[in-house]
Amino acid sequence: MRQGLSAGRVQSVATRMVVERERERMAFRVASYWDVTGRFDTQADRVESFTARLSSLDGTRVATGRDFGDDGRLKSAVTHLDEAGARAVAEAVARASATVREVSEKPYSRRPSAPFTTSTLQQEASRKLRLSSRNAMRVAQRLYENGYITYMRTDSTTLSDSALTAARSQARDMYGEEYVPSSPRRYEKKVKNAQEAHEAIRPAGDTFRTPAQVAGELRGEEFALYELIWKRTVASQMADAKGSTATVKLVVPTAGAMVGGAATQQAEFSASGTVITFRGFLAAYEEGRDEDERAAAQLREEDRRLPQLTEGTGLDVTEAEADGHETAPPARYTEATLVKAMEERGIGRPSTYAATVATIQDRGYVGIRGTALVPTWLAFAVTRLLEEHFPSLVDYAFTATMEADLDAIARGDAQRVDWLQKFYFGDEVAHAEGLRHLVENLGDIDAREISTIYLGEGMVVRVGRYGPYVQEEVPAGVDPATGEVTGEATGEATQAKETRRASITDDIAPDEMTPAKAREILEQASDDGRELGVNPESGRQVLAKAGRYGPYVTEVLTEAESELKGKNKPKPKTASLFKDMDLATIELPAALKLLSLPRVVGTDAEGVEITAQNGRYGPYLKKGTDSRSLTTEQQLFDVTVEEALAIYAQPKQRGRAAAKPPLAELGEDPVSGRPVVVKDGRFGPYVTDGETNATLRRDDDPETITAERGFELLADKRAKGPTTRKRATKKTAKKTTKKAASKKTATKKTASTKTTAKKSS
Repeated sequence: MRQGLSAGRVQSVATRMVVERERERMAFRVASYWDVTGRFDTQADRVESFTARLSSLDGTRVATGRDFGDDGRLKSAVTHLDEAGARAVAEAVARASATVREVSEKPYSRRPSAPFTTSTLQQEASRKLRLSSRNAMRVAQRLYENGYITYMRTDSTTLSDSALTAARSQARDMYGEEYVPSSPRRYEKKVKNAQEAHEAIRPAGDTFRTPAQVAGELRGEEFALYELIWKRTVASQMADAKGSTATVKLVVPTAGAMVGGAATQQAEFSASGTVITFRGFLAAYEEGRDEDERAAAQLREEDRRLPQLTEGTGLDVTEAEADGHETAPPARYTEATLVKAMEERGIGRPSTYAATVATIQDRGYVGIRGTALVPTWLAFAVTRLLEEHFPSLVDYAFTATMEADLDAIARGDAQRVDWLQKFYFGDEVAHAEGLRHLVENLGDIDAREISTIYLGEGMVVRVGRYGPYVQEEVPAGVDPATGEVTGEATGEATQAKETRRASITDDIAPDEMTPAKAREILEQASDDGRELGVNPESGRQVLAKAGRYGPYVTEVLTEAESELKGKNKPKPKTASLFKDMDLATIELPAALKLLSLPRVVGTDAEGVEITAQNGRYGPYLKKGTDSRSLTTEQQLFDVTVEEALAIYAQPKQRGRAAAKPPLAELGEDPVSGRPVVVKDGRFGPYVTDGETNATLRRDDDPETITAERGFELLADKRAKGPTTRKRATKKTAKKTTKKAASKKTATKKTASTKTTAKKSS
């Protein structure tokens, strides 16, 4: 596939899951359907109105999104409303009155979620705090190391007796006696290969500190994650939320409205609503959801109060509207839903979830669009290779079962040599082939075929050595756009193939790469460019073209210039389009501005010229060898010399962040005589005199720390001496110096001996 590629057992399966979801999206066919929404109110009291949706016509259910398959076809016998039929029903309903046919009510109860495990913490941190799995675990690690939460890598949902007591006591104190059940709640883990060596993730200690109590110690993501863990733990020991769910069915005459060529007589509308009478654990916490926007809208619609109605009650129709919808493809995985799916399949361990999701991104198999995980074309090729030639290694059951096998070996219930023997040579009893058999004929694998993803209509995507590209093969003499035979390309002549290809980037998701999109890319790549006009300064024609690295404008050399050779031949000017520019609409004035770059902004006090340029990493200023980034591409034309000098007056930005000013200045240290300042470092605030650094303690506030306290911290750090690493470095340096000295002495002795021998001879 490509040199240097690799992926572990769990990472390969995680990549396969993301690719399979994208395949489902690529195979998905959109279906359109319509429905009708009505607004109703009681004839006696017009204050309380409510909405209901059309559910059936003449006793036959009306199609909704879930009635369509991924192929866009109906899965069951239902009434499929089109726009004309929906509008006809809406107009008929708006002129009629409704009658309540049925009213049903049932109690509603909802239990709190279990305390956090590693996977559920990552899922909620993603939903509520927008933290990636890696960042969530990094923040949790700091909270654990500083004593705020219990160990954060666990499959267990169990709480210790002291934790149960602490959570129940805190819930009782904060919300009241009625919010705490009579006995503690205990949760059982129902996931394959669960390891319960640790408690669930909870606030540390026999009594929990509330978020308000740690607000002065924790900031930003650390505080947000601690608050989330505290809420979830306390809520897990609170009472159920109670309420009632009411469902109302209405009938409305349709007066023969035509739907699909047939007259309809009666429409049925339905509405439901849930009323929470006792919030219970919801007073402290509510778990996030992974539903898409449409499902979320439906949940909001159900969570509403309906007026008191009885069967036979007459209702007025105040409004009826027809709405069109389209089915949506399966949602892509997010980090949260991928971790959830892996956990449900028994794949991976708490300690591996974040690393797995991060690794498949770092290695170029998966990218992120918003919060969704989008596979690259490389992931498609690698997954196909594994599925077709190493199917057992990426089988979900094998990957999950191996976790149990490793546990059995660790417990001593199975022998590792026996397991490896079966894995490599195969298991005759189970009729399973071993790894040796899988790798016997690797040379027979067609790498080109494996790296091909078929789009249809003669279009394919291939993953090459230098990246993915789209390709079309058409018979010689056939117009690729129309498919018509041109000239004398008939009979055997049409069997020859002409290939068109163009490089693509991962900006276009695989499910967006349709045959039509691929053809558009090919046509842009093969296009000679769109003529914009002539550059009045050079007299050259200016073209707008699509290139491998994006759209650009360029000049075309004149005939006289083209005939020149060597150094005399001029190089045509070229400039990439800005991100907000469109290749199809750019005109000559904008192109000439782009070709005028780099622009001379002015000079500094010493006469050094400052220019504005557009580079590989974006717009920037250049003064001699000193470069400074600009924030927008438009600044290339707008930035003034005063603004440029102000940018150069700022500290030079290194990497992603500029040098930060000190948080506080404490004066000169009495020992070193150097100025002491408080800085914000990678591991928190610290004091330094430029030579010695001392981290602030938990009770030290960087904004109010006194000079005496800063000097004390530095003195303590000096008293401890250098760190082990520094001692080792000094020791190594000392040894190196001694060794060099000994070598020098030996060299002198050797030279002296040679001189004596020479004199003697």
